[in-house]
Amino acid sequence: MTAIATLGSHCSLQVLKGAKDEGLKTMLVCEKKREKLYRRFPFIDELIIVDSFKEVLDQKCQKTLEENNAVLIPHGTLIAQMSSEEIESIKTPVFGNKWILRWESDREMKEKLMREATLPMPKPVTEPKHIEKLVIVKRQGAAGGKGYFMAANEDDYNTKRNQLISEGILSKDETLYIQEYAAGVLAYLQFFYSPLTNELEFFGVDQRHESDIEGLGRIPAEQQMKSTKVPSFNVIGNSPLVLRESLLDEVYTMGENFVEAAKRVVSPGMNGPFCIEGVYDENAKFTSFEFSARIVAGTNIYMDGSPYYSLLFNENMSMGKRIAREIKTATESNQLDKITT
Repeated sequence: MTAIATLGSHCSLQVLKGAKDEGLKTMLVCEKKREKLYRRFPFIDELIIVDSFKEVLDQKCQKTLEENNAVLIPHGTLIAQMSSEEIESIKTPVFGNKWILRWESDREMKEKLMREATLPMPKPVTEPKHIEKLVIVKRQGAAGGKGYFMAANEDDYNTKRNQLISEGILSKDETLYIQEYAAGVLAYLQFFYSPLTNELEFFGVDQRHESDIEGLGRIPAEQQMKSTKVPSFNVIGNSPLVLRESLLDEVYTMGENFVEAAKRVVSPGMNGPFCIEGVYDENAKFTSFEFSARIVAGTNIYMDGSPYYSLLFNENMSMGKRIAREIKTATESNQLDKITT
C-alpha cells in the first residue's frame, strides 16, 4: 500500500486528511517545535520528528519513507526551506514534477514559462533606474510575500530596500525582481491536471490577505503620509472567491495553455495541482503576475470541497483528497511513474 507523506506546514493537514479519506497511510515530517500541534490530529498515522525539514534529505528519513512506499507531496514550505538542487536530489517519489519547482523559484525562469504559456503579464523592469511607474519588488522563491515592497522610482526603491536590509528582512546580496504593479481584484486560480486522464480541472479561487499592506486602507491618509514604515505583504490567510460565470472559459484556456507550455519546456510538464495568480481590472481583464507549480495554501479554505469541484464530483473533494485519489488510481493501475518524479 502506498503512503502519503508531506512536511508539517502550509497545507499538510488538508493533504493528510484527504489521504486518510482515501484509505491511505499518512506520514508527516514534523519539526520538534510543532509536534504538540500535529499530535492533535488522529488522521496522521506516523510522525517523523526532525530538527529541520532539510533532514528529509538524510538517509535515515529517506529509508523510512522508502519502507512505507511513500509519495512525498510538495508544497510551499519545501520550496522555501530547500534549494532546487536539494529538492531534485530527493530519492522518495515526489508527486507531480519536482523539476518544474525550479522554474517557480527563479523569477526569470518563471517569466519565461509564463510567456511560453501566453499568459497576460505585467511588464518586468530590468533595473531600478528604469522604474517609470508604480512597481512591486519581489524576492526569489516562495517567500509568502515577506520582504516585498512597492516603489515609485529609483530613489524610492533604494530607500525601501536599504530599510528592509537594516531590519534584517532582506540581505545585501539578495537578487530582487521588479515588476510593474497590476491593480485590480486579486484572484488566485487553482487547477489540477491529471496525466492519467489528460484532463484539466478548475478547482477554485482564493484571495490572499497580506499584512500589513491590507490594513493601510483603515488608516487615514494624513497618518499614512507620516509613516516611514515599509508595508509588508506577508500572507496571513485566505478567503474564498467565486468568479462571474462568463469568465470561466478564459480561465480554462489559461490553464490549458499553461499545461501545454509546461509539457514543451520542462518535461514531464505540469502534473497535479497548480495556481495561476493575478488580478482582474475594471474591464474584467486578467493579468497574471505569478504561478505556483504545486498545491497552494489557498486550497485550505475548501477542505469540504469547492463550488467548482461540486460540479465535477458528487462528493466532497478537497485538493488533498484529489491528490490522494490520483495516487491511489495510479498505484492500482501501475502508473505511479506517470504522476511522480
